[in-house]
Amino acid sequence: MDPALQRARLAHPAIDVAPLLLGAHLTYDDGADPVTVRLTEVEAYMGAEDPGSHAFRGQTARNATMFGEAGHLYVYFTYGMHYCANVVCGVPGNATGLLLRAGEVVSGLDTARRRRGHPRTDRDLARGPARLAQALGIDRSLDGSDVFSERLRLELPEHPADPLRLQTGPRVGVSGPGGSTAYPWRYWLAGEPSVSVYRPAAKPRAARNTAVAASAPIHGEAPAQSGQA
Repeated sequence: MDPALQRARLAHPAIDVAPLLLGAHLTYDDGADPVTVRLTEVEAYMGAEDPGSHAFRGQTARNATMFGEAGHLYVYFTYGMHYCANVVCGVPGNATGLLLRAGEVVSGLDTARRRRGHPRTDRDLARGPARLAQALGIDRSLDGSDVFSERLRLELPEHPADPLRLQTGPRVGVSGPGGSTAYPWRYWLAGEPSVSVYRPAAKPRAARNTAVAASAPIHGEAPAQSGQA
């Protein structure tokens, strides 16, 4: 499909685009070892209206990609050790996006296994956002990259996910006003072994924990008060 037409399909709020990404194939070709992941789980982040979003407090050098055109990759570094990847959605300025939470490696298995340190099962190669980024070889250098380019290719399915397989629920490790259940913006395909394990947001034990969570949203990779993108 024409990249312009593909991009137009992403130019809507993340909660509307999410079902379309389930079953999509994302390939990163680093020039030597291309890997392809079929996406099975994503989380939507809704910009300024979403306390779990990196864009909640406005644009910064770190999250600038989120405020740009749909169809670009927003990559961030968290916990001093992990990269996570998001596909920007909506229109410029709205800063909505989808965290790529999990998927199945369908091509480049040997490369993904090596990058991931040869986990016990292939189910775990891209099960979780940090693992998915590592299996693909994604790091911060790809922040802002076009997902419809020659080296980074997103292939959207012709139709959104089958409603009978589409599941929704609270985001992993992300809370906010009203609690995590107020944001049922995690989407996954039922019956997929690669879907990550749900963990609710941890309750802060002291005011210090609350302050840390409020100042450093992490985007749904592990228990915290704020999540993603």
